Amino acid sequence: MDLEILRDKLIVSCQALPDEPLHSSFIMSRMARAVAAAGATAIRANSMIDILAIKEEISLPIIGIIKREYEGSDVYITPTVREIDQLAICNVEIIAMDATTRKRPKQSLSEIVRYTRMRYPDVLLMADTSTVEEAQNAEKLGFDLIGTTMHGYTDYTRGLNIADNNFSYLHEIVHAVHTPVVAEGKLSTPEMAKHALDVGAYTVVVGSAITRPQLITAHFVDKINNITK
Repeated sequence: MDLEILRDKLIVSCQALPDEPLHSSFIMSRMARAVAAAGATAIRANSMIDILAIKEEISLPIIGIIKREYEGSDVYITPTVREIDQLAICNVEIIAMDATTRKRPKQSLSEIVRYTRMRYPDVLLMADTSTVEEAQNAEKLGFDLIGTTMHGYTDYTRGLNIADNNFSYLHEIVHAVHTPVVAEGKLSTPEMAKHALDVGAYTVVVGSAITRPQLITAHFVDKINNITK
């Protein structure tokens, strides 16, 4: 896959967890079809069943992940080679994985990268990071893309947002690595997504603001309730 097709474009995350109203591979496949029709360049999707259903609907590149929890570890995004093998079966173009420094359930990050490169040399790898140091480490390990995905979601970055201080964190990441940077996480408006590209992100991933109607609705309700109080 040529990464150039993602440059300055929008990737949409089509995911719904088991406790969410839209949790359904059929619904996620139609969601992917809708955003593809609107101009999305690629899809980020979770689980084999969702990815395979999406592939039946559209031909866009897919960033595949499998969320699975293991006892004793907070890492849950494609945490082991087991998930790598399952994503490879789905023929995804890109595999994304947690690239934070947190304790892993089994293999080390470098072992997983080495395994994937050997077994599936045509698959690109995306690192989901939360700090500059993690991004730099991901670059050393040879990831093809580095995402800000986990910034604000690890214990040591909790509450932070890549849009804070006029995207100062994103600016720092972009200048700390040479690998293309994917701006992902809490980009809630088109203006924020565009600004992330202006700051230097290679591409942007937007999820909840497009594909989670329960969160979108809650945002409207909160605003209206604050006005009427």
